[in-house]
Amino acid sequence: MTTAAPVKTEYEAIIGLETHCQLSTETKIFSDSSTAFGATPNTNIDPICLGLPGVLPVLNQKVLEYAVKAGLALNCTIARYSKFDRKQYFYPDLPKNYQISQYDLPIAEHGWLEIESKTEDGEAARKKIGITRLHMEEDAGKLVHGGSDRLSGSTYSLVDYNRAGVPLIEIVSEPDLRSGQEAADYAQELRRIVRYLGVSDGNMQEGSLRCDVNISVRPVGQDEFGTKVEIKNMNSFSAIQKAIDYEIERQIDAIAAGEPIVQETRLWEEGAQRTISMRVKEGSSDYRYFPEPDLPPIEVSEEQLQAWQEELPELPGVKRDRYENELGLSAYDARVITDDRSIASFFEQTLAAGSDAKQATNWIMGDISAHLNAQKLKITDLPLTPEALAQLIGLIEKKTISSKIAKDLLPELLEKGGSPQELVESKGLTQISDPKVLEEMISEVLAAHPKELEQYRNGKTKLKGFFVGQMMKKTGGRADPKLTNQLLAKQLDAK
Repeated sequence: MTTAAPVKTEYEAIIGLETHCQLSTETKIFSDSSTAFGATPNTNIDPICLGLPGVLPVLNQKVLEYAVKAGLALNCTIARYSKFDRKQYFYPDLPKNYQISQYDLPIAEHGWLEIESKTEDGEAARKKIGITRLHMEEDAGKLVHGGSDRLSGSTYSLVDYNRAGVPLIEIVSEPDLRSGQEAADYAQELRRIVRYLGVSDGNMQEGSLRCDVNISVRPVGQDEFGTKVEIKNMNSFSAIQKAIDYEIERQIDAIAAGEPIVQETRLWEEGAQRTISMRVKEGSSDYRYFPEPDLPPIEVSEEQLQAWQEELPELPGVKRDRYENELGLSAYDARVITDDRSIASFFEQTLAAGSDAKQATNWIMGDISAHLNAQKLKITDLPLTPEALAQLIGLIEKKTISSKIAKDLLPELLEKGGSPQELVESKGLTQISDPKVLEEMISEVLAAHPKELEQYRNGKTKLKGFFVGQMMKKTGGRADPKLTNQLLAKQLDAK
């Protein structure tokens, strides 16, 4: 798809996200069936989530707690009084033919989330994205089409009701986003927050976090919104960005060609990198909402609200600012080290054990993260403790060992744990930093390579690296690098 640049600059995109976040409770929202992912189809079910006659739902109190904590973390006003409603529609994955959700009295409203995105000039800029509402609801089942996830081309469909009744919170943003990049940044920050809270694992591949995008375009300067299109079926942050950018182009091209934009739901086709029409969009009146008669209203007391507020952890945005302002980390380092709460906790414990912040950051973001990725581990799975990492960094700073020796020791520490100090002593790896000992060894190295020494003194100065390598080989990497370089330069340049 191609569009002339002058046409595109005349329009702006208006984007909002509806994010369904599966809560990490052990049981479903209105029954005691398991929420475990990956179970045999239609085994985590019960009469309540299947809507069989004569059964009544009972609200899982953990769902209310998690929803309120998420609302507080998103700076929302928590409703002291709210209720559930029936949202009625007919689809094979909805066993009751209605979904218990919240309509006009959601649990939380009027919040905001701050993101940091790059401007067109490449500069980082912060922006507040409004949160319209956050409400609780139950999930539907899952359709499996012809043994795959695609309806197109399938010859039959199966229904797995394991997911029916799994608790969700739906978070609806204001239409404050203007690009695919901003939308992806918003979704990523939202996932960080729910993970920090411990209310969801935010795993998009398993459907724990699902984003639907509402997008329209309008001429720059126009107050009225254009016709809204919804996009579904995006299972990664990259897909969110690509789908939005494609849809912006598609809508602008259609307007430029004099074609109307239809209010509809479209699907993102990852393979073809395009959106395709799915169905004409329903309005809220089509769902015939009415108050859920089998559940009482929800009341949140001041005491309970205060208790949940006090249980909130330091959130990622606050932690990033603190790492930059108090620890002197760069914006990039602070963002990477706070992306996962368990890594941030490991980092802070390493500092508490006496490590320098920048050195701890370098080790965690470098060799340790590489090991975690290669072995598909979490940092909490490591035998290496924060105290051991702080000790390893301390041995380098005291010049007991070199950075190279530390890197050589790290794999064993990552696999087996233990004390770096004891490991250094048992392997005899203490760094050689006595000038007299090093000078004597340098003299021996130079005497053993007269040809290279003559070439160096005749102008081939790059051979200095050769002599440094010979020293490291002779000392098993234990020579103090800085001191060795100084003493070697002195002897090489001696006449």
